[in-house]
Amino acid sequence: MPTVKPFKATRSTPDKAAHLISRSYQDYSVEELEMQLKYNPFSFLQILNPGYKFSHEITGEERFNLVRNRFLEFKEEGYLMQEEQPAFYIYENTDPHHSYTGIIAGTSVVDYADNKIKKHEDTLSHREILFKDYLKIVGFNAEPVLLTYQDDAEVNRIIAQVKDTFPVYDFATTDSNRHKIWAVTDPAICSMIEKRFAEKSELYIADGHHRSASSHLLSQEMGDQHESYNYFMSFLIAESQLNIYEFNRMVTDLNGLSKEAFLIQLDQHFRIKNHDLEIYKPSKKHHFCMYLDGEFYSLYLRKDIHKIETPLDDLDTQMLYDLILKPILGIEDLRNDNRIDYSYGKSDLLVMKSKIDKGAYAVGFGLFPATVDQMKSIADADLKMPPKSTYIRPKLPSGFIIYEFENE
Repeated sequence: MPTVKPFKATRSTPDKAAHLISRSYQDYSVEELEMQLKYNPFSFLQILNPGYKFSHEITGEERFNLVRNRFLEFKEEGYLMQEEQPAFYIYENTDPHHSYTGIIAGTSVVDYADNKIKKHEDTLSHREILFKDYLKIVGFNAEPVLLTYQDDAEVNRIIAQVKDTFPVYDFATTDSNRHKIWAVTDPAICSMIEKRFAEKSELYIADGHHRSASSHLLSQEMGDQHESYNYFMSFLIAESQLNIYEFNRMVTDLNGLSKEAFLIQLDQHFRIKNHDLEIYKPSKKHHFCMYLDGEFYSLYLRKDIHKIETPLDDLDTQMLYDLILKPILGIEDLRNDNRIDYSYGKSDLLVMKSKIDKGAYAVGFGLFPATVDQMKSIADADLKMPPKSTYIRPKLPSGFIIYEFENE
């Protein structure tokens, strides 16, 4: 039932690809960003940060227009080229710890609206509108939505068949990642891919809820101006290849409670063990790490205390909110309360410990990562996870394969 289709991508010329692609803008430190903008004229960051050449911070619609200008300049300079015929793209990434392969495709916004593409996160309307306006002005999308599907032997066979041919890209970047891409233009193979995904009952958004929602808004606004507005770029990857990490929570204060009073309240729902300076990392769901006053604790949910009536009730981030953050620490709004902050699991519990030891926060909680099955169950029940419930990899580089809207 879901519709996927090949598209005429705008992509880096092979000789510039290793220099042009970039990580997500937020992944760079201020120093790294400065170095890229200063010394790499081919970086896609030059497009995303057009104010750098003017030594001026530019925001809003003015920035969007300049992003469009830089994009057109990259095409004029020959750094970017557009595919002559529609294609699917098989992308393989290998880093020192993982390897994953998926299909970059155009995905129907109608399927998104009809819930054939299922969601597990709420989106913020102002962010949807902002990114919709950005897409409309710049005229392209460089960051695919990460969609996942149940492992499929036939899709694996098609991918393996394509990977037996010569890739259009094969290079390594300085972050020790190797990138390979195959452009699939053979009509017979493209038809097999389309048919196989059309036989699936649904796809699931793993990452990119705001991007897909904004693409839907843009499609509604542009109407029938061009078919390209009826699709958004996605990266389709099998469930078994997703890596899900946790977001840790840090809170600035104990809501007026003493350490002793706080621990007594926790004891109502959890078995508490003091690990002193020994780092405790949860090894299963419903187990939590807590760092408080220079000591690590394990918190094990007491059996039969917390009723699990929906898939959301079984999620550790929801459990933490229902039993600790809201009733004890007084945090109602997880998105906007400035007393709470987050750090994703790959940053490690030591980062959380360091911030608390420096006095920026009073207490921190480490969680066990959510699973793909939990994510799907919540989406199937039309429920939404609390914000910052999952940090999902892969994260695709920007500027590698670009979905460009057409107006003719």
